[in-house]
Amino acid sequence: MKIREMKLEEIETVRDLRLKSYKEYEQLVSKEHWEVLKNTLISDNDLKNNAKIYVTELEGQIVGSIALFPPSIQAYDWSETVQEFPEIRMLSVDPSIRGKGIANALVQHCITISKEEKNAQIGLHTASFMKKALSLYERMGFERIPELDLEPMNDGIVVKAFKMNLKRDS
Repeated sequence: MKIREMKLEEIETVRDLRLKSYKEYEQLVSKEHWEVLKNTLISDNDLKNNAKIYVTELEGQIVGSIALFPPSIQAYDWSETVQEFPEIRMLSVDPSIRGKGIANALVQHCITISKEEKNAQIGLHTASFMKKALSLYERMGFERIPELDLEPMNDGIVVKAFKMNLKRDS
């Protein structure tokens, strides 16, 4: 397994992977909510905001990806919220090979990069219906920050905020 920064010409592969990875959630939300989520996954917000996109390669194929948005950037098209710490977004792993530690390795890579950049914290948001992601983040030591939760569509689906203090582990 190799983690590296995405090459610009790989963006369509990454977007396809994101859609494939998140497809299981389509049945858990309204059609309107799915359209917003889908459009977020394929938007160019990660390209225009100096975010870094990292991919996991396995046997020459991209099987995972994650975006790391820098601090003080608007990470979401639908929210004007700006965090003062880097934010992990759009963690994706090919559903056919989950359970091999790819998601964990990608998140850990972002934590390492953020520490190297001398950030005191790193954050993320994940939807309340993404149970496996919630479990992963909690196992890795991310703490819930309810005051930063979002409800982008006012439909009862909460996008839960998490943060990790990077200084205590240094």
